[in-house]
Amino acid sequence: MTWSFPIGRLFGSEIRVHVTFFLLLAWIGAAAYADQGWQAAVENTLFVLALFACVVAHEFGHALMARRYGIRTPDITLLPIGGLARLERMPEKPMQEIAVAFAGPAVNVVIWAVLVALGAKASFAELSQLGSDGPGLMGQLAMVNLILALFNMIPAFPMDGGRVLRAVLCLRMDRVKATRMAAAAGQMVSVLLGYAGLTSGNPMLVLVAVFVFVAANAESQDVVMRAVARRMMAREAMITSFEALTPSDTLDIATAAVIRTTQHEFPVLDNEGMLQGFVTRAQLFAALAGEGSKMVPVASIMETDIPKVGLATGLETVLNRLHQGAPAVAVCTVQGQMVGYITAENIGELMVIKGR
Repeated sequence: MTWSFPIGRLFGSEIRVHVTFFLLLAWIGAAAYADQGWQAAVENTLFVLALFACVVAHEFGHALMARRYGIRTPDITLLPIGGLARLERMPEKPMQEIAVAFAGPAVNVVIWAVLVALGAKASFAELSQLGSDGPGLMGQLAMVNLILALFNMIPAFPMDGGRVLRAVLCLRMDRVKATRMAAAAGQMVSVLLGYAGLTSGNPMLVLVAVFVFVAANAESQDVVMRAVARRMMAREAMITSFEALTPSDTLDIATAAVIRTTQHEFPVLDNEGMLQGFVTRAQLFAALAGEGSKMVPVASIMETDIPKVGLATGLETVLNRLHQGAPAVAVCTVQGQMVGYITAENIGELMVIKGR
């Protein structure tokens, strides 16, 4: 995810923090300082950090359960509105998806139970003074974990309860239709959350509503895309009319190619048609913005870690490679020559034509 940076690894997953998370901490600290002074600012900030440690534990609940079904979680990102575990894919067997979805809230319930066993007074009264120290802090943290578990189980996609709803619907209908119904439920909930946030003057609730609405729509589109992709192969989606560069072409030559074409990425091929890498417009513009010469070869800025697939490779495999961050996937012959390439943009165009 852009605008995020890694802070460590745990259980095989990279933990990342989005820069906006620090804006949340600054806002909470400043509000508490303006109201009650430095002590309140420190206590509120520590409480939020403790809360987000519980959020990370929640996401690892999903990740570790998914690992049981052979699904990796490359990273977990902390956002102002919570955490996001990026699973390589969601399990498509309903009972497995239910298990993965329940694992996150189950962690929050365990944290609540442990804190109560340690003497925390988990009640709504403990939430009246956010960040108070001692037993009050434990009670607040216990209550918030219980609320998180219950909130996440609302049957509205993309929350955990929505995933359970989708999995249950999949027992009676195809995955695409089930996802659309769960996503529609999620968007209805987001409208209600947005209304509640606007009428109560709670900007965080409005932010959550926007996230739920957008994420529900994105998940629905992704499932439709994968359903179509399962029926197609790479040769049916690849771009075959393109302009290529050679490793010795200069940035000046690449600039001219950008101007006279509509391509956003340019394959770099040797004399035998073997792929050496890709140069994207963003890489080219970044190089031109520097102080380097326009006469340096494109080989110095090209991205070389480009996935390669065969003509008969399933399009879903291509989608997985693109989701790992590659600018394009090269389609090659058995001999290794590149005959076309696939980008997320042209797959999206294909889905508009084939998926509706």
